Amino acid sequence: MKKVKIKTLEKLLVSVIFIASISYGNGCVAQGTVERLTLLEKQVDLPSEQVNSKVMRVKFSPGFKTPWHTHEGPGPRYVLKGELTVVENGKTNVYKSGDVFWETGALMSVENTGGEFAELLIFELDPVKK
Repeated sequence: MKKVKIKTLEKLLVSVIFIASISYGNGCVAQGTVERLTLLEKQVDLPSEQVNSKVMRVKFSPGFKTPWHTHEGPGPRYVLKGELTVVENGKTNVYKSGDVFWETGALMSVENTGGEFAELLIFELDPVKK
């Protein structure tokens, strides 16, 4: 498998997060400075030369727990709001607003363990289906 540096993906993710943050405001970009912080960097073995990349926003009501499931591909996840408990590969982790984690695509479950709605931004790298 070909190893691909994550810099291109990182630039894409920073752009998507920036655009998403604008949508919360009135659509105007404020003048001033921009702060850039790398939240996650990971070298990725891609399943093929081409991947189908997806960005999804998921909202979880308080107490909601997903059934056991898998995603079509791995990728970084960014918690926009709330607290989520993720069980994947036999490990349990709690992520809160502002946390970023890597999901492998293995069998998993997610539960909103905070007292409010939780929101998760999913960046997924799926093998291209031929």
